[in-house]
Amino acid sequence: MSGTPPTSVVAGTTYLFQPTVVTTDGTATFSATGLPSWAAINPSTGEISGSPAASDVGTTSTIAVSAVDGSATASLPSFQITVTAASTGSATLSWVAPTLNTDGTPVTNLTGYHIYYGTSAGALSSLIDVPGAATTEYEISNLSSGTYYFVVMAYNSMGLESAASNQATKTI
Repeated sequence: MSGTPPTSVVAGTTYLFQPTVVTTDGTATFSATGLPSWAAINPSTGEISGSPAASDVGTTSTIAVSAVDGSATASLPSFQITVTAASTGSATLSWVAPTLNTDGTPVTNLTGYHIYYGTSAGALSSLIDVPGAATTEYEISNLSSGTYYFVVMAYNSMGLESAASNQATKTI
């Protein structure tokens, strides 16, 4: 039996390891000891898979994998898996309050701002309402890894929005 199992995985992602075995009769039965509760082994193929949660961050106990083909037993060297926390980050947006409407008239009754953002430039599906005309900065926290796209729109007391700001991006 051979293979080098990955020894780390990020919480919330899938862990996958497939050992290789050469048998005398063409079939083998795989087993493992010390697997964490979030992982399982397929006894026919030896594949170990699972998805650890944030609560699983840390290092597992020692894991031992073996295969039996009826006449021989083989084992891999013991190993451990370290589960690391998913990275998160933040984005701080700042803007200048508009003084003119898109038609060139002075802005009146400015009430607040809408921040639209998402992980696709064409699909800004998340909305944050920032009430107050004087607020011109906002921090969005707990963003998971990825690239984010943002626009800001002012709105007035009647709920009418301005044109979108230039689109900003940030990679976490």
